[in-house]
Order: sequence, then structure tokens, then C-alpha cells
Amino acid sequence: MTIDMSQFFQVFFDETAEHLSNMESMLLAIDPATASADDLNAVFRAAHSMKGGAGTFGFTDMTDVTHVLETLLDRVRKNEMALTGEMVDAFLQAGDVVKMQLEAHRGGAELADKAPAVEICARLKQLTEGGGAPAVAPPVAASAQTVAQPADDDGFGFFDEAPGVPQASADTGYGFFTELPAPARDAAPDAAADLPRSPGRRATDDPAVAVAASGRRPGDKVAVSAQAEQSSIRVSVEKVDTLINLVGELVITQAMLAQNASGLDPVLYEKLLNGMAQFERNTRDLQESVMSIRMMPISFVFSRYPRVVRDLAGKLNKQVELKTEGEGTELDKGVIEKLADPLTHLVRNSLDHGVESPEVREAAGKPAKGTITLKAFHRGGNIMVEVIDDGAGLSRERLLAKARERGMNVSDTMSDLEVFQLIFEAGFSTAAQVTDVSGRGVGMDVVRRNIREMGGNVEISSKLGEGTRISIRLPLTLAILDGMSVGVGSEVFIIPLTYITESLQPAPDHIKTIAGQGCVVQVRGEFLPVVALHEVFNVKPKVSEFHKGIMVMLESEGTKTALFVDELLGQHQVVIKSLESNYRRVQGVSGATIMGDGRVALILDVAGLVVATPHEYAKAA
Repeated sequence: MTIDMSQFFQVFFDETAEHLSNMESMLLAIDPATASADDLNAVFRAAHSMKGGAGTFGFTDMTDVTHVLETLLDRVRKNEMALTGEMVDAFLQAGDVVKMQLEAHRGGAELADKAPAVEICARLKQLTEGGGAPAVAPPVAASAQTVAQPADDDGFGFFDEAPGVPQASADTGYGFFTELPAPARDAAPDAAADLPRSPGRRATDDPAVAVAASGRRPGDKVAVSAQAEQSSIRVSVEKVDTLINLVGELVITQAMLAQNASGLDPVLYEKLLNGMAQFERNTRDLQESVMSIRMMPISFVFSRYPRVVRDLAGKLNKQVELKTEGEGTELDKGVIEKLADPLTHLVRNSLDHGVESPEVREAAGKPAKGTITLKAFHRGGNIMVEVIDDGAGLSRERLLAKARERGMNVSDTMSDLEVFQLIFEAGFSTAAQVTDVSGRGVGMDVVRRNIREMGGNVEISSKLGEGTRISIRLPLTLAILDGMSVGVGSEVFIIPLTYITESLQPAPDHIKTIAGQGCVVQVRGEFLPVVALHEVFNVKPKVSEFHKGIMVMLESEGTKTALFVDELLGQHQVVIKSLESNYRRVQGVSGATIMGDGRVALILDVAGLVVATPHEYAKAA
């Protein structure tokens, strides 16, 4: 029978991406001098599976690279050659090339530039032919090799070669598309237990194992999809987003019904109100369950940085160890995707400017090897992500001198937090020389802007000679938030709760006017600038005297501001709607939501409000 192989392309793409990720992680953890047979066999199996899968689907460019890679790995694992650091570098480079080829095929084409593949194949062949002193295999390693050898060489011994399928398909766990003779099918369930698979994956996660365990013929239509033992499924992000949007609409509808039912007589409409209360509980539970589908561990981001640190440290001739903490902390997939680029820049910056060279560190009494720590944890309904290094730290005097040189308005009375925030200004850099890594003052301002767009903020603390800590605070998800609704005239605005420190009605004598700079309010001996929300959005207020309204104290990135509003309306969990995609970007607004009475309420961009003045908003409008 003829099978349309294209229907399995996505499975191949996902599986190969996992193999590449696993192979890179294992290679980064391997010490060439003490590499075990198990480690080498695991790397070999990853390359072996990628080669066979690529051959099955006719991706010959990937097959060529993985075949040469597999040949060298085979010699190393058979102890015909000793593993070297140069080989590990070549293996990692080969993984990069295969990754580029995979992405090209995912887009429906081959990699346009063939040079990287040709170059890495030549390098691998040179290493393979170069020989070297055979490694001495301990008895245990030899035994493990003997057991693993048959499974690695014959497509795990499960399937016969199918007519018309390239030879490479016999080398892979993806050979489950061929017909099995009856005796082999009977033996398959027992053999499946010994099938090699990627570390951390269940046997039923591999399509070949699932088919073998099911007792079905590999050529059957249900060979992949109908797996009784399968405990997870792959679902496209688009479907999940659609589901989340529908649940968001359901939450809004529930809020509208609750608003309309709030005026009913509880005695006459007891059953209806009880039903509404149950409907609200079920809606909230459904919302939380659906939102959890998009939650992913932050290890998906952290896992890319061991390679970044290794390569960049070698380029800069530095010794750096990367440590990670809290890899299991979960974030919304949308937040994780947007966090990757800012975090990469911060890690590279810490390595380039933070951690000193081994000679400088030893002269200062530090270990030659520096440390960069990536840390994630929950705090107050938010996620904190920190980049910590034990390097040179930031010099307050040097930052102030550079700021004055650029004509910035700074003073010696500024707090350390305010001084350190200067590095986020566009074009600001204290690097002594410009390199291809950093030093042009481009990037840190983009980091802050990207984090603000996610509804988060970033702060820096540092001690000269001891190191720097960059802390990023992020919402758990970009789809919902806890907010305080405030009234200004006939309009309703939502302030994210994470920025609110307190709210109060000030006494008349606590309001002061500073010539040319507006008003300030005194709060426990501290004077805070006042931003009147009705002036920002040109709304006619119900209350214009500051002492008759409400001051909401906001704090962002160490800066405090008092926001003047007419009244506080209540606390809500709101569904965020993108204003930019449905209308256009509005200064001072991060999104919108629909209230229970059907009105649209704007969600304030607090970070922008704190640093901007009403005049700037009026000019932007």
C-alpha cells in the first residue's frame, strides 16, 4: 500500500528538534577526558535517529551531514578514537547546521547556503580520518557497548526494509511505516521494552514503540494517532489560542450576566442567583484550566544559554560557569517567547562586561572561573527572572561621568538604583572599546522596552568588585491580569495591581506646587510627583481638587508617582484584549478589557505613566 509521507512531516520536525536539543545538552555536559560509554551511546543514538528519519522523508542534505557525524561518533564510542574537545566543538557545529537545514525544510525548502554543510562535513571527515590513540575501554563500557550495538545498527531490529523506501529508513525508529512479517509482529511487544530512546521520554512517546506495543501493523492508517497508552498529544498553538479567546469571551459574558442579575431580589430569584454563582465558579475553574495549557517551564528558555555561554566565553578567553535555578517555574508560552531575546542580551552583556578575565579575577583574589546564574521564582503573583554574575560590578562614578558627558540631567544625590537605570538609556555605554559582542550602547534600551511591552519591569542592583544582579518582573500570563478599576469622569480605567503600593485621600496641606514642574503630594515625609489621569487622557473629571479625589501610589523600576483619579471602583481579574491589533497603539495604554456592564475599559501602561508627563502625552496625541 502507498502511504502519504507528508502527513508525518510535523512529527519528524518535532522529534528531530528534540533530538537536536538533547544532543546539544549532552555534548555540553560531556568532559572529553571522562566521557562514559553511556554518554557516547546516547549522543550516537540521537544522531542515528535523525539520520534515519531524514532518509525516510527524503531530506538528503540532512542525511549527508548526520551520516558523517554518525561515522565519527561510532568510532569514538567503539573506542577506536579518543574523544577530544575539538571533536565536541565539531559535533556542536554539526548540530547547528542540521538545525538550520531542519528549519529550512519546515519552511518548505532546502537550505540555500550549502557552504556550512560542506564545511562541517569536511571537518568531521578530517577528524575521522585523522585517527588518534585508541581509548582504553573499561570492562563495563565494553559490556554496555556489546548490548547497544545491534539496536543502533539495524533500525532497532524491528522492521524489514520496505520496497521503494530509501536504505536510510532501515537505520531509524521512523521505519514504522513498513510491513512486518507475522512472526516479527508477535515478538514486537517484548522487544519494545529494549528500544533506545531519548533521555527523559517515555517509551510510548516514540512512534515506533507505540506501534510495536499496540500490536497493529505499521502500515495501518491508525499506526500513529490511535495509541491507547499515549498520555499526551501535540496540539497547534493556534488551536490553544482560539480556545483561550473563547474562554475569555465566556468570562466576559458571565460578568455581564452577573452584573444584570445583581439587582434581582434574592428571595424571589434564589435559584437563579444560586445558578449564577455556580456558573461563575465553573467559569473561573475553566479559565484557570485552559490557561494552564499554555504554561511552560522556563527551562525552555534557560536551556539555550549553556551553549551561548560556552561559545562566547571561548571567544573572549574567559572561564565562566553557568548555573540555573528554578527551571521548573512555569510561564505563559507567549511570555517565554518574548523573554528569550532580552534574556540573551543580558547574559551576553554579563559575560562581556561583567565577568573579568581569569588573570584579572585571580589578581583580585577571585577564582579564575566566573559564575553567571539564571534564576526564576514566584513573587507576589508575578514571576521573577534574575541574571546574576560575580564580576566587576557597576561603578556609580563612572556611570555618572558618562551621563554628564552625554549631557544628561544627573546629580550626585541620585540613589544607586536610579544611577544604575541609566544603562537602559538609548546609546548609553561605558565600554572602553566597541567589540562585535557589545559596546555600542545598543540593546539595553530595547531590553527594557520589550520587557515593558510584556507588562513587566527590570531593575539593577550592583556592588563594585562583587557583581551585578538584573531582576526582571513579569506577569504569569499575557491573557489575564488582576487590576484595580478607577473612575475618571464617565470613563473607567484598569491599573495592574502589581504596580499599586497604596491609595489615599490627601489632606489639603499635603499638596504642594512647584513652579514649572507641576504638583507633588507629601506621603510620610516623601514628596511624589502627581499625574492627573484626566489631564493625560483629556477627560472631564467629576472632581478637580486633589484633596477631594483619590491618590493611587504607583511604583515602577524604583520610581514612585501619585496618580490622581476621581474614585476607586473595585478589584477585578480582567481578560486583556490587544488594542494595537484591534485599533492602534495608544500612548499610556497597554490594552483594553470589557467590563461586566459592557463598557470598554482601558488598561494603563503604568511604566509609561511613571516616566512620562501629561505634556508629553498631549504632544504625542
